[in-house]
Amino acid sequence: MEIGVPKETKDREFRVGLSPSSVRVLKEAGHNIFVETQAGTGAGFSDEDYVSAGAEIVTTPETAWNRELIVKVKEPLQTEYNFLQKGQLLFTYLHLAADRKLTEHLIDCGVTAIAYETVELPGANKLPLLTPMSIIAGRLSVQFGARYLESQQGGRGVLLGGVPGVKRGKVVILGGGVVGTEAAKIAVGMGATVQILDINVDRLSYLETLFGSRVELLYSNSAYIEEVVPQADLLIGAVLVLGRRAPTLVSRELVKKMKPGAVIVDVAVDQGGCIETLHPTSHTNPVYEEEGVVHYGVPNMPGAVPWTATQALNNSTLPYVKQLANEGVKALVNNPALAKGLNVDHHKIVHPAVQEVFPDLV
Repeated sequence: MEIGVPKETKDREFRVGLSPSSVRVLKEAGHNIFVETQAGTGAGFSDEDYVSAGAEIVTTPETAWNRELIVKVKEPLQTEYNFLQKGQLLFTYLHLAADRKLTEHLIDCGVTAIAYETVELPGANKLPLLTPMSIIAGRLSVQFGARYLESQQGGRGVLLGGVPGVKRGKVVILGGGVVGTEAAKIAVGMGATVQILDINVDRLSYLETLFGSRVELLYSNSAYIEEVVPQADLLIGAVLVLGRRAPTLVSRELVKKMKPGAVIVDVAVDQGGCIETLHPTSHTNPVYEEEGVVHYGVPNMPGAVPWTATQALNNSTLPYVKQLANEGVKALVNNPALAKGLNVDHHKIVHPAVQEVFPDLV
């Protein structure tokens, strides 16, 4: 099969769909890989690295896109819509619940669109292709949050770990899944006071075995949210509802009650976000102030660490890419996990969660 790897076009997105080592595996399996020039430069991979691995370097995006299977990192932007072709296999992050225009175009053009974030291991309730980026985003959320708490960055000037004789900063995390857990690890490591809220009692029990008394674990309800959010120096949104828009857990009125210069980092922003006042930003302009609070809403946070993120993503995606290349659309029948990733096919939305978001498009 011919596999195309376009250069990412999202603002300061330096990850790449396939690393040279992944290209080599696919080439050894008999496939031809076409990589757009400089697609991997931001992640530390030169065109020569790809050539050595067996890829062909192409000089235009059209040439990379004109292939049977397209492997990307982020969803196609409007400037790339014309490259999508009927019958083409597209394998990337899509997050369609927050992007009606892209959903409509995928339906219209007839592409077979498989989303990394909804590939799900049957019966295991695990998202193998979302997990590595969730780990990175969770860790970065505290790293970025700590930075924007600095007064020079517009924050209230709080050191999360505090010092002897001075209170530590407080981190409140909404959601105890992969993102929330990884955020808590970094926040605890920095010495902050940490609270996690989640609606899954079993998950809270697991987190207790992980953190013990170092983290306060609360069952998430409106009363607790209204109590803890105004006390937070750093509020992290870490809510995931598979394939659907994230629920709004923090209203504008509640944001108004937060401390001036507090920071919000919403990792759920690519699924619509769980904070009413937060909207998507970019790596170029990552933050804005609203209601006296610093808001960070970059939807592709792992793009800040592309060398790490590209390899972590490839470690998980490569077996699925290889199966798609070997078997084509039959892979969706032969692999139930991959079938769960199918969002749009033959001009129709096929994923149940996305159908619920856009019932008028079904």
